[in-house]
Amino acid sequence: MLSPSNQTKLFGFNKIFKEFTNLYDLNKFPNKILFSGQKGLGKATFSYHLINFFLSKDEEFSYELKNFSINNQNRSFKLIQNKTHPNFNLIDVMPEKMNIDINQIRQLLSKFNKSSLNSKPRFILIDNIELLNISSVNALLKFLEEPSANTYFILIHNHKDIPHTLRSRCLEFKIFFSNNEILDISNKLLNEDIFNLINKDLLNYYLTPGKIYNLYQLCYENNIDIKNIDLNEFLLLLIDKKFYRKNTSMNSILYDFIEVFLKRNLKKDNNFFEANDFLKRKYNVKKFNLDEDSLFIHFKEKILHG
Repeated sequence: MLSPSNQTKLFGFNKIFKEFTNLYDLNKFPNKILFSGQKGLGKATFSYHLINFFLSKDEEFSYELKNFSINNQNRSFKLIQNKTHPNFNLIDVMPEKMNIDINQIRQLLSKFNKSSLNSKPRFILIDNIELLNISSVNALLKFLEEPSANTYFILIHNHKDIPHTLRSRCLEFKIFFSNNEILDISNKLLNEDIFNLINKDLLNYYLTPGKIYNLYQLCYENNIDIKNIDLNEFLLLLIDKKFYRKNTSMNSILYDFIEVFLKRNLKKDNNFFEANDFLKRKYNVKKFNLDEDSLFIHFKEKILHG
């Protein structure tokens, strides 16, 4: 899987990256930023690169702005990888949790209320902020209202509902790419023309670079030939072989492609009511942690073959 924290190359953000670095040089860099856009566009990777640029300015192997890359010998990069950088803190949902817990925010407040050990700026990166629960949001709002000096918040939002009180306290930047830009970034990530790797039928409604990269890697690891398989065949394979049980990533891919299928076929009269019924059942499965086997069997028999 593509992990933003260890990506040493950045693609597609050249213009906005330079705009932010110019703002910083002019002492106009906003201290509360919200990056919003579809999941998989590279918002987190961009944030890590931007933070590295600032933190490594005086280091021997500083950020390479000319080609938007991080040297593997970069000291700040290593410290962030090891989770030991004194000027950086990440908040994200824990693997075993559904939401970002209030204790994570409290630990953050405790750490950043202490005096900095150096004069460098301090960065707080909060990913998937739509997963903050109410208590976490309220605790974070107090910190956002009165941040410590030389402290910067970068919040990442994946186009889901977030409280207006949180959005209103940040300067929001909406991230998006054209289809051609997305294909170009995907080609660079995979170092190959993606149409030589993935059936075009699977990409018609599934376009963010991160999702495309993870789709290819997961299918490669599981010996799924996605170059010679269309959408219907792909869905049948994932359901019949129960790949959705293997890990959360494969489960997420199945749900993503069911959504692709429904968008493509929802206008067909014979599928409309069955699709609505499926969406209701999906909501209940997610909310109450119910058995997914019957849900996918229902989709296969009533909608995919409907």
